[in-house]
Amino acid sequence: MDIRLQRWIDRWVGIPLCTAVSALDAVSRRLRPEPQADKAPRAIVVILLSEMGSLVLAHDMFARLKARYPDAALHALLFGKNREILDLMRVIDPANVHTVDDQSLPGLLRSLWKAMGDLRRAHVDVAIDCELFSRISSLLSFASGAQVRVGFHRHTQEGLYRGSHINRPVPYNPYHHISAQFLALARAIDSTAVPKSKLPVMVSRKAPPQVALEPTLITGIAQRLAQDFPAIAGKPLVLVYPGGGILPIRAWPLASYTALCEGLVADGCAVAVIGLKDDRALAQQLVAQVQAGIDEQKNASGRSEGPPRASPAPSGGSEPHAVGSMGAIVDLTGYTRSISELLALFHGARLLVTNDGGPGQFAALTPIWTLMLFGPETPALYAPRTPRCHSFYSQWPCSPCLTAYNHRSSYCDGDNQCLKVIAPAAVLAKARECLAADPASHPASA
Repeated sequence: MDIRLQRWIDRWVGIPLCTAVSALDAVSRRLRPEPQADKAPRAIVVILLSEMGSLVLAHDMFARLKARYPDAALHALLFGKNREILDLMRVIDPANVHTVDDQSLPGLLRSLWKAMGDLRRAHVDVAIDCELFSRISSLLSFASGAQVRVGFHRHTQEGLYRGSHINRPVPYNPYHHISAQFLALARAIDSTAVPKSKLPVMVSRKAPPQVALEPTLITGIAQRLAQDFPAIAGKPLVLVYPGGGILPIRAWPLASYTALCEGLVADGCAVAVIGLKDDRALAQQLVAQVQAGIDEQKNASGRSEGPPRASPAPSGGSEPHAVGSMGAIVDLTGYTRSISELLALFHGARLLVTNDGGPGQFAALTPIWTLMLFGPETPALYAPRTPRCHSFYSQWPCSPCLTAYNHRSSYCDGDNQCLKVIAPAAVLAKARECLAADPASHPASA
């Protein structure tokens, strides 16, 4: 469904339903005792519907739940398109993953009815709503039958009404990384503090474990690339993701990506533009602009006298590449058929340059170096938990503008200066540092 329709439903359907459910819950609380905080749960469901990348950032939360409640069955409720990354992380039994179809309203209602029935039959007694003030997800925590319901709550803040049926309310803290806030939700299950997150600091800065892929999958992707794109064989492979997904305002300008890719190609790199099929038009435009620059440089080199002109020397001591040994750029949008294949592609590449979004989070599950561009959102909250990622962020006064408080609906006029001021030269310099850091530890594209 279109994100605007999702927001409309969440507001105009969610608010009256939350009011009604809160009244129903108030009556039921008078008729039954409050759930005991020290009672070990039998089954826990984690509701994290919409954000595929957030599943990676929630790894510490899943680990905490399994360690704290080893006898409790752990379930998850999420959109069907996000399931593969959760299965690859192996933090939940695949039989306990319940999916929702968000492609159409009838499909959404049918899949929600089935998922709620499955969770009730599983006797779920704890629901953790990880969505940032989504009213629908808070209603699902109630519908699951769980007596203990954990979720973000506005407390003394204005707006973002979600009812009072969340009986383990946790204040959303925009100053803490989202992975730490997910961990706070897990700790709130048996917390007796007020608020529930008033607990001793528990910080984990470990990167999530890398996903174990079949070796044949990694070699298979490398062989396909060598066969389909012989021009990139033997060159250091750099991936770029210029798309903004459902939030185009998160995208670094195409002109900036063009300048970056021209510099990488001049250094002798093979640049591959990744994305979904919907990103193909943008990718083809980027490839065409970079290719035009390559052709212009080759023509200029052919007309000039003397040896081929060299590109600027990369930092880290590596020698510059001559224009005669230029790299290449190709379009790989829609090329990988699954998240597994995308991760296999990451294994064969040296560097990923990406806007804020899923690919940057998935990269944390592989050895690849990542450069991530933030603006409408902040790395203080959403940077991948890995030392092999560098975030660019300009800290403009109006940034970040996509927050839990506005349902990620930016008040910007579309002129995302917070991203436009990030200079391609700075990103290129950092890319050269990453490429020079450990070239022997990563295979080339073929």
